[in-house]
Amino acid sequence: MNAVVQHETTAVVDARTVENIKAQVMRIREVMRAVMKEGTHYGVIPGTDKPTLYKAGAEVLLSTFHIAVDPEIEDLSLGDEIRYRVRAVGKHMHTGIVVGVGIGEASSSEEKYKWRRAVCDEEFDDTPADQRRIKYGKTRNGFYRSKQIRTEPADCANTILKMAKKRAQVDLCLTALAASDIFAQDLEDLPEHLRDVADDEPRGERDAPQATDAPGVATDAQIKLIRKKLEQAGLDESEMLHDLGIDALEGMPFEKVNACMDWLKKAAKK
Repeated sequence: MNAVVQHETTAVVDARTVENIKAQVMRIREVMRAVMKEGTHYGVIPGTDKPTLYKAGAEVLLSTFHIAVDPEIEDLSLGDEIRYRVRAVGKHMHTGIVVGVGIGEASSSEEKYKWRRAVCDEEFDDTPADQRRIKYGKTRNGFYRSKQIRTEPADCANTILKMAKKRAQVDLCLTALAASDIFAQDLEDLPEHLRDVADDEPRGERDAPQATDAPGVATDAQIKLIRKKLEQAGLDESEMLHDLGIDALEGMPFEKVNACMDWLKKAAKK
């Protein structure tokens, strides 16, 4: 008899757990519809079936479920490399109970931090041969070349620390809320040909242009956004490029992104 009662009690607990999980998933989807915006809180990467969660989206979801983040930072820097590993401990705000842990790491050896576009040909020529390179990239009409030089790791130390924290926080959110069935893996885990910049938040939330896929050059995410807006407005890409004196979107200077967005706003009003 006792065995039967114990079995029934366990079954009831399991049933409640299932209902709680279902309710949690429904609440996440409700928050996505009512609060979160594509391009700000999450984004859909071509070739993936699920949206990718951004830092801003993780913050919204963690706040919704009353989860506070307590980051534990480990400095793994060696020589001329800046490297941080962050362990994001998620605690329920009201009880202090640990509900999950996320891990994130970032390094100045990552290409987007290691190189920047040379200010001019003179700077490139005056830089030691082992501290400079020519980077090739594809465009719709062929390829482009970008003269790049090594960055000073210490100059982007704070950006690297923030990126490690961001990756840990997104990992915590996906883990603690069992949201991996709704959101895809973090951007940094995607294959290189689908990987957007690590810094996908709106421009005001970025530290510096160094956080781009090819420093000093417009990122894939920015180019996709510009093309999407051109298509939505029924505008011609070649006309915009001509007006702004740009050869191609791929490989264009980072600072031209805002010029493109301004052109789109003005053209849409005509």
